[in-house]
Amino acid sequence: MASSTSLASSLYVSHFLSTWNARGFEFGAVLFLATIYPNTLLPMSIYALVRALAAVAFSPSVGKFIDAGNRLTVIRISILGQRDAVAASCGIFLILFYQKDALPNSTRILLLTVLALLACVEKLCSIMNTVAVERDWVVVIANEDEARLQILNAQMRRIDLFCKLVAPLAVALLHGWSPNIAVWSTLGTNVISVGAEYFLIARVFNRVPELAERRGPSAVGNDDLDGIELSSEQAQPSAGNSFFARYLAPVVHPLNIYVRQTAFLPSFSLCMLHLTVLSFAGQMTTFLLAVPQPKITSTTVGVLRTIATVSELSATFLAPRIMSQIGPVRSGIWFLSWQLTWLTCAVGILWFDLPASPRAAVPIFVSGVILSRSGLWSFDLCAQQMIQESITASHRGTFSSVEMSLQNFFELCAFATTIIFPRPNQFGYPALVSLVALYCSAVLYAKFVRDRRGHLLHMPSCLKKAREHQYQSLSSSEID
Repeated sequence: MASSTSLASSLYVSHFLSTWNARGFEFGAVLFLATIYPNTLLPMSIYALVRALAAVAFSPSVGKFIDAGNRLTVIRISILGQRDAVAASCGIFLILFYQKDALPNSTRILLLTVLALLACVEKLCSIMNTVAVERDWVVVIANEDEARLQILNAQMRRIDLFCKLVAPLAVALLHGWSPNIAVWSTLGTNVISVGAEYFLIARVFNRVPELAERRGPSAVGNDDLDGIELSSEQAQPSAGNSFFARYLAPVVHPLNIYVRQTAFLPSFSLCMLHLTVLSFAGQMTTFLLAVPQPKITSTTVGVLRTIATVSELSATFLAPRIMSQIGPVRSGIWFLSWQLTWLTCAVGILWFDLPASPRAAVPIFVSGVILSRSGLWSFDLCAQQMIQESITASHRGTFSSVEMSLQNFFELCAFATTIIFPRPNQFGYPALVSLVALYCSAVLYAKFVRDRRGHLLHMPSCLKKAREHQYQSLSSSEID
């Protein structure tokens, strides 16, 4: 089994290039649209909504393609699909930058439509790459070595979080200098990185013979689908069955696989955590900038976001150590409890202390959110390892793509809360909904832990010995 440093380096560099380009373009597209349409949020909102809906609707189909296809072919398609979509998008952005005023309105609408469709392709190819590498390739490379799998997961997550912070910052700095230079730089990095990604991922594939092995057919999944189709034939006429087979079965079958897996509850609990406005994303940033006292500037928000990212990165060092001591199942309940504690305090401060003493409440609220981030990403690593260890190779793509679809659905729900309560002084309501989602996630995971281990909390050995000593003393007194 290939396990050299050069193999890991090839995997990490390839993943870094893919993640850097995806994060940079995701943020850059928002800036570019804001530059082209400075007086309205409508084009950007439509663009983001269509992109997210595509992820919700088509991620299960992407998962089926991952499970059925050759591993190297799948990754190469995802790389080319991402880069082609980004290159075409950058070309359209440049046309709109230079020729917007000269173009008729119908042409601008057509170009915006094409941009939204290209964003869907880029998003789905990004999901394909992420699921294939993080949920399948690393499991095969680890070769049932739990310690090695923890190291791979932690390093991949460090790359994700680093790119999440630095790539948007780099695009923002270039955009502040010149929007045209920012677009050309985005285009250049995507085009130049194609060859490197193509070579590096092929190098990993060739160094690990197990990646070339064909994954067995999904017997359980096929039986389930046959059962669904059979019941529909008995209950419906042939026309109805044709409709089911064509439109509903491609959706029902992946969901059926997803809910039947032993890792369903940890996965769904993780998905629910995406229904949140309590992060340094757009919703909370808008709220902080609108707080009258203390006055928070965009620079301050940038510093706070950096501190939050450091908190998130700490999870990639903390979680593997804790999991190696008490296992991912027990670690998960402790990390969820950590997140629950700090966000309960933060939301409580937001509701009860902010109106009376904002100068004291806002720093405490922000600190609670920052401290909770280490718990979130530590739980993410725990859940990911449980999923990787329990899902069979023939189901990894389908399961993880359904999970991605649910994550995007809950993110849309989070945006819906700020649409319903759009004013900054109403931010407490979306924050409360986010906290309720966290509690629901904790309850579901607690059920999983209870079913898996027979109890929720593991009694410390010192208390266990004290209890045994007390029981022995009582037994001796009864004998006397």
